[in-house]
Amino acid sequence: MRNPVIRWGLVRKKRIRTKGKERPVANRRRRAIAYKITPGGNIVDQSTLDARAINAIRFLSVDAVQKAKSGHPGTPMGLAPLSYLLWTRYLRYNPKNPDWPGRDRFVLSCGHASMLLYSLLHLTGFDLSLEDIRQFRQWGSRTPGHPEAGHTPGVEVTTGPLGQGISNAVGMAMASRLLAHRFNRPGHEIVSHRVVALCSDGDLMEGVASEAASLAGLHRLGNLVAFYDDNRITIEGSTDLAFREDVEGRFRAYGWNVLHVSDGDTDLPALSRAIEGAFAERGRPTLVMVRTTIAFGSPNKQDTADAHGAPLGEAEVALAKETLGWPAEPAFLVPGDVLEHFREAVPKGERLEREWRIRMAEYRSAFPDLAMEWERVQWGDLPEGWADVLPSFPPEGGAIATRSASKMVLNAIAARVPELAGGSADLAPSTETFIKEGGEFLPDAPPGGRNFHFGVREHGMGAILNGMARHGGVIPYGATFFVFSDYMRPSIRLAALMGIRVIYVFTHDSIGVGEDGPTHQPVEHLASLRAMPNLYVLRPADANETAASWKIALERTSGPSALVLSRQKLPVLPPEDVHRDGNVYRGAYIYLEGTGGNPKVILLASGSELHVAVAARKLLEAEGIPARVVSFLCRERFEEQPAAYRNAVLPPAVRARVSVEAGSTFGWSRYLGEEGIAVGIDRFGASAPGDRLFREFGITAENVAAKAKAVL
Repeated sequence: MRNPVIRWGLVRKKRIRTKGKERPVANRRRRAIAYKITPGGNIVDQSTLDARAINAIRFLSVDAVQKAKSGHPGTPMGLAPLSYLLWTRYLRYNPKNPDWPGRDRFVLSCGHASMLLYSLLHLTGFDLSLEDIRQFRQWGSRTPGHPEAGHTPGVEVTTGPLGQGISNAVGMAMASRLLAHRFNRPGHEIVSHRVVALCSDGDLMEGVASEAASLAGLHRLGNLVAFYDDNRITIEGSTDLAFREDVEGRFRAYGWNVLHVSDGDTDLPALSRAIEGAFAERGRPTLVMVRTTIAFGSPNKQDTADAHGAPLGEAEVALAKETLGWPAEPAFLVPGDVLEHFREAVPKGERLEREWRIRMAEYRSAFPDLAMEWERVQWGDLPEGWADVLPSFPPEGGAIATRSASKMVLNAIAARVPELAGGSADLAPSTETFIKEGGEFLPDAPPGGRNFHFGVREHGMGAILNGMARHGGVIPYGATFFVFSDYMRPSIRLAALMGIRVIYVFTHDSIGVGEDGPTHQPVEHLASLRAMPNLYVLRPADANETAASWKIALERTSGPSALVLSRQKLPVLPPEDVHRDGNVYRGAYIYLEGTGGNPKVILLASGSELHVAVAARKLLEAEGIPARVVSFLCRERFEEQPAAYRNAVLPPAVRARVSVEAGSTFGWSRYLGEEGIAVGIDRFGASAPGDRLFREFGITAENVAAKAKAVL
């Protein structure tokens, strides 16, 4: 047999039009690509099992995208060699038990390449059938357009919004270090897994990835490895249009180890050396820059943006299969020997898990109490009797800001719930979210610290919290001013979509911020976050409702919770009134009933404005108008209650209703009906003392009482 020869295929330089003139695209990206041509005329020698297995990944992905007439075929084609090596030789996982705690975590940050992950999951023996692959992007399928955690076995985090996945991976690596410090003992290392992410040019352009990567370097997260698919193509064309930075220099400046693979298309030995080098580095995170060709093997679409976000087309699929020596028919072909090769992952994974469980049994024998704690946090259960430490606040103790009450509650809980850990975006003195005696999570601090310093990085903090929660064993919280929740919104949305327990502590909740002015006064934020599905928004009226809010958030395991807290001091409500019948935990409850138990008007309020409603009720009652006051701690929780309870709190027969909240009135009509009136703020705030602002914007007892009489 003759030796393969090299044939050079030059990529034609594209042109773009600018202000009526044509100019060539900068040709840093445009290069000659060398293909090994076998004597039969095909790219790459197909006689090897490795090459055929790689092409099985490629064409499962290509065929699924083509059948769906939607998707991203180019990235799976380019990343197939790297992912093949990772999943068959290096990653530790068990397809028959995707949630085994000792597994490596694999994150596909470039979630648009979801078919790459689905192909790998099917081929290696996860509970994802070939029919599931055929149903890619279809209604009710287990293979949605972007990977969704909890929906598809083997998917660790929900990805798609670029930059989130690699940032989640940073959070996973931080969580694993926290657990290792807490549970590992000399000779008994039960936490030793790696976190591996695949990311793209788009991931590294998004600012969230920069924020998280900077923290990863600071913390020297040696178990974190990110593989950068350096194909230099985005939807608009060459990355030269917008992205010419020195990625290596940037990551080295962050404190990362950086490795290179110049040919990620065909050089399997070089890929293997890079993987082994990255996995051997334990003192800092590693970025492996892998030069690939998008849609490798597609004669007309490789190395172009045409392969990024659309199917190749039937004709081009056939050409690509011919070029790579793959049978044109049938579609979704997986040769028997190739499948058998991939499915070696099943016994291998079972052996790896068995070895880990033997170590776990030895650990349990040596440290029975720690082993029980390990099992508890892995299940996500709270310690027995943890809620007994929740403080109760008497009114005679004086007014207190709910942010300050939260500090007391947080520290009481943290003493009994050691997996609770978190921090703020450089605002701990203001948000009051530091755990006393909790230690600090820093590379040069004693191990086991639970206080994280995220720096001025709300976006990165949100994504890192998601990774910590998805990793398991940690209940993460993050804090900032409520107005800066805007920076975190993409991460909050993904937490809600994944249904994970993340707690957000948002302080400085309204125009009560005062002199800082409209830049720091949230107005539309309550309405905005309440519009997000599966997010609890809790705005307590006093210290006792704050304690109840923390309890609700800690016990909720199906989604995130946001505690929205005041900067200004608020009167303390009698705890027996707040906790009467336990209805505070139902989201909304009757705080004060109208005289005679037959109200003519209902006043609805949350947060600091509950006290305005109470004062307005006093004015109305003095005029002989029975008024009920309803505290709306959490709308989402209230909506989950039976209709009978909701109707008891808001009787349909009482149509005279007034809401009062120092924020946008949007959304209150749901509870006010056609006749009710919403008192709020539908413009930006102003710079002045908080008390003056409340008067200027009509957030007063007198105005609320006047509106109540008007609606009557």
